[in-house]
Formats: sequence, structure tokens, C-alpha cells
Amino acid sequence: MSATGEILRTYRAPRAVIRRLLGALSGDDRPEARLLVYLLAGCFIIFVGQVPGLLALPVVAPDAPPREAILGITFFGWLFVWPLLFYGLAALAHLAARAFGGRGDTRGSRAALFWTVLAVSPLMLLRGLVETGFGPGPALMAADFVVGVAFCALWVISLVEAEREPAR
Repeated sequence: MSATGEILRTYRAPRAVIRRLLGALSGDDRPEARLLVYLLAGCFIIFVGQVPGLLALPVVAPDAPPREAILGITFFGWLFVWPLLFYGLAALAHLAARAFGGRGDTRGSRAALFWTVLAVSPLMLLRGLVETGFGPGPALMAADFVVGVAFCALWVISLVEAEREPAR
């Protein structure tokens, strides 16, 4: 199934999707490459969702950095810094799951987190539309809340399912 179809299906049946993903990874000849693609695609989509809000920032001070610099720094952060942080977060989550009796492996923990980043990235696009259309205020706070709850819920469900798998 296509990635977009699986993303939509993640909101209906997250356990089934992560089980299918873990099964596909076990038969894949390069599972880490697939996981990295999921992570980088999700981070890039999140960056794209932030572009309209970054371009709408008011230039208040004369010594404020140019918008191109802000876009470049944000791009660098989402495509180079955040992936490293996500790798560390996945390792910490795996250690925490181990402490609570998890039997999965680190690849399963990475799969759960990286797939969640990709699955939530369309919501970040919608959040960017809300930010552009309504600006700061209750609508943006509601959008941030929805994205945060969706991320946490999908990640916890995926991590629990990944840690049920026996270590390979």
C-alpha cells in the first residue's frame, strides 16, 4: 500500500499499520534506509508546513535577520538537527519501554517514532494553514493541541505495539 494510504489508515487502525510496517521491515534488505526516508520525509513536510508562518513574521527591528536566513536555519534544523534528536529520543523510549517489560528491539522503537513523525506531518500542514489564515490566537492553540495529542497518542500506541514484538 502507498505511504499516503498507510498514513490515512494510521488514524483508523494504528496498531495494524505499525504491525504491517514492522513485518515489512523484517523482510526488507535495507530497513534502516526505509526508516530514515520516513523520518526525513516527515521532517521535510513539517518544514513545509512552517514556511507560510515564517514568511508572515513581521520584520520589526532593523537588525532582524532576513527571512531567507530564518528559512535556511529552520530547514537546517528540521532536516539535520531534528532527525538526530529523534534517533536519541527513540533510543530513550526503547530503554524506558525495557524498564517496563518491553521485549522489542531498537529498530522497532525507531520505526514507531519515525512513522509517527511521518503520520502527523499532514496535520502540521493543516496547522500551517491555520497559522496563515488566523494568525496567533485560539485557533492556532487548538491546532497545536490537536497535533500534540495526535502525536503522543499515535507514538504511544505504536511504541507499545513495537515493544510487544520479540527481540530479533
